[in-house]
Amino acid sequence: MQELSTTYPVWFCDIWGVVHNGVTPYPDACHALAEHRKNSGIVILVTNAPRMSKDVVRHLDHLGVPCTSYDHVVTSGDATRTLLTGQARGKAFYLGPPHDTSLFEGLDVAQVGLAEAHAVLCVGLVDDAVESPDDYVELLAEMKSLKLPMICANPDKIVRKGDRLQFCAGAIAEKYAGMGGHVLMAGKPFAPIYELARQKAGDLADRTIQNAEILAIGDGPETDIKGAADNGFDVVLIADGVTDASAGLEATQARVQAQVPTAKIIRTLHQLAWDERGR
Repeated sequence: MQELSTTYPVWFCDIWGVVHNGVTPYPDACHALAEHRKNSGIVILVTNAPRMSKDVVRHLDHLGVPCTSYDHVVTSGDATRTLLTGQARGKAFYLGPPHDTSLFEGLDVAQVGLAEAHAVLCVGLVDDAVESPDDYVELLAEMKSLKLPMICANPDKIVRKGDRLQFCAGAIAEKYAGMGGHVLMAGKPFAPIYELARQKAGDLADRTIQNAEILAIGDGPETDIKGAADNGFDVVLIADGVTDASAGLEATQARVQAQVPTAKIIRTLHQLAWDERGR
């Protein structure tokens, strides 16, 4: 990453699967980000977390991710609040765990029952430890009958937490869209979250940031890699997060490249550093 620090002064880095696994930080990743900042680089952590950036910063502190690893955090939750205000018209049904309602803070939008709602805010499964999107078929059918748009605060379909994968809001949104429901998103791979990240980087640099200066770093083909491709950034693919790299890095990159043909994947890296003895 030292070579890339010189070529790309601004890094848009994913969090889950790249900086930490939901339980513990990845020291090598945190170190690389911190070194980039020492090299006068800018690091914006860009995450599909369905909550505001201040809450994510608090979680990073709790996990032990050093604050020296990043300059700012930009979340899907930050970008989603604009959608919520415009679509809900003051009334929204909330779909997600009880502790993730912070997106309503400071907005003139009330949480109401499905029959009163103008939109549904989906931040995830109520209990992602045991549930799957199939558990929401009846609710989604009722939403569809009411012609309610779903505002999905987290486009991720799965994320790694510790040693397992769990479903995210994007998996529910995919099922709703498959049923003919209308879905709106602002997180990766969509433009609003990147526009917000570019604004933060520009404020730090006190100038307009060009696409050629930005390096995206992430593990999700449908979010990080596609988002980089759609928004004009080169990208580093991090294996071992949600991307299975058991076939080797070269084969992994070829597989992801086939999924996102327009992506310019300049490196594919394992999450952990391995010495010549494979330790």
